[in-house]
Amino acid sequence: MKKTLLALTLSCASILSFSAHADAVGLYIGGQVWDNAASGVFGESSDMVDFNLSDEQQGSYFIAIEHPFPFIPNVKLSSTDLETSGSTLLGSNFEFGGEDFASGSQASADFDLSYIDYTLYYELFDNGLFSFDVGLTARDFDGDISVSSTMQSTDPDGNPISETLTGSESISEIVPMLYAYTNIGLPLTGLNFFAEGNFLSFDDHMMYDYQAGISYELVDNLAIDVNVTAGYRAMKLELEDLDELYTDLEFDGLFAGVVVHF
Repeated sequence: MKKTLLALTLSCASILSFSAHADAVGLYIGGQVWDNAASGVFGESSDMVDFNLSDEQQGSYFIAIEHPFPFIPNVKLSSTDLETSGSTLLGSNFEFGGEDFASGSQASADFDLSYIDYTLYYELFDNGLFSFDVGLTARDFDGDISVSSTMQSTDPDGNPISETLTGSESISEIVPMLYAYTNIGLPLTGLNFFAEGNFLSFDDHMMYDYQAGISYELVDNLAIDVNVTAGYRAMKLELEDLDELYTDLEFDGLFAGVVVHF
């Protein structure tokens, strides 16, 4: 539902951008593929488990609208997939989603903590070669995490039977974060160095999500700019009771993408 809303917003913003004066409003549309490695633990309490989460390729895309009015913030909407899975042999009893998983059983996890960022920011400085933005982000988590295990036993007649236990938690929570972005251009090369991040350390939550890389201008004219990007992105989720979810997870790896500016 939220991704549908983002797609509709993208369409509406595209229409508005073409009806606006070219140097009055700027529209940015971008996307990237993030090849990340996952590590860490999660659970419903401080007794968390490492499920050996697998490396995945995650998709991320955004739309941003900038304008010349100094006291009104610019707007950026972005969506990031954060899905992975894994399994482990439990070394102790584990409770998740209303189910009790016994020590010694093989348990698997499906992890989806995808989110949408709603960011309001101000462009504090921009001289064509260097820019710096700051703002606030509302990170809207909307995901599901499940743990399952199949137990083998026998009935009173000695016949083998199996029972699958599945515990799941739905995560729907908005978390505020600080936002910052900077860009440094190299004259006459078409190359730019950039860094962007969201940060939070509050109420037993500690989160960061940053990326740094380089972009190259494939197209640069009065109608449209097209840049290809590549770099490194890292995310940490240290959460204490986010809809009953506790995590100490990290995701990091290389990304590649494209940004179009109208």
